[in-house]
Amino acid sequence: MTSNHSDCHYCLQSLRGRKYALKEENAYCVRCYDSLFANSCEECKEPIECDSKDLAYKGRHWHERCFKCTKCSRSLVEKPFAAKDELLLCTECYSNEYSSKCFHCQKTIMPGSRKMEFKGSSWHESCFVCQYCQQPLGTKPLITKDNENYCVPCFEKQFAHRCYSCKKVITSGGVAYHDQPWHKECFVCAGCKTQLSGQRFVSKDEYPYCVDCFSKFYAKKCTACKKPITALGGAKFVSFEECQWHEECFNCARCSVSLVGQGFLTKQDAVLCHECGSS
Repeated sequence: MTSNHSDCHYCLQSLRGRKYALKEENAYCVRCYDSLFANSCEECKEPIECDSKDLAYKGRHWHERCFKCTKCSRSLVEKPFAAKDELLLCTECYSNEYSSKCFHCQKTIMPGSRKMEFKGSSWHESCFVCQYCQQPLGTKPLITKDNENYCVPCFEKQFAHRCYSCKKVITSGGVAYHDQPWHKECFVCAGCKTQLSGQRFVSKDEYPYCVDCFSKFYAKKCTACKKPITALGGAKFVSFEECQWHEECFNCARCSVSLVGQGFLTKQDAVLCHECGSS
């Protein structure tokens, strides 16, 4: 502005007919004002004179001509920009350097646009859809198969196994028995209904039984100890005519010597070694 003040507050030279600048209601000639108060430009390090536009961002200052993208040098005046490690970047350069890329289309997810994140990867909202029905997944429950995401109804329709017992979809876990899938909670003993997942069991006529029920209903009884004979754990037994023995029970009825692998004689329901049977 042209001075109506008489003198520069600093150098005391007359301001009559000269340009000046005000600072705290005091008038300064242009030279004094620039030397005393002008900010230094971050880019060129020269003072930003009072007749130049001073652009400020977070306490830092630039000439209008110096306020540009660090990477591509395009002007940022009156344009959106971002800062990274104190460097100014236009949105395009910032996106190319630092923004996430969509897992589906591999294009940059621009700053300010909505981003979906799942298992460490990012998607455009429009790309985060069910692979089968192509409907947006948003925050709905989903299931991943072969790096593709599916809404629960589509996954169940396309891939899920159905329980052999209750016919409902098995969404996680499950047990395979006779090449058929079962819910863990449905895989129970055909006799007492106790869950068999992780337990020892015996199969009979395609139905699973716990050891106790199988022994109770189907296992043959040892002729000597009358306890059930099962093949669990590789247990061995001896069979002769209509009788069966645990291997450890197949002993001479008189002297108790083991008859496994030995000749023996029978006397009514008893088995005897040759020595006892001949005496």
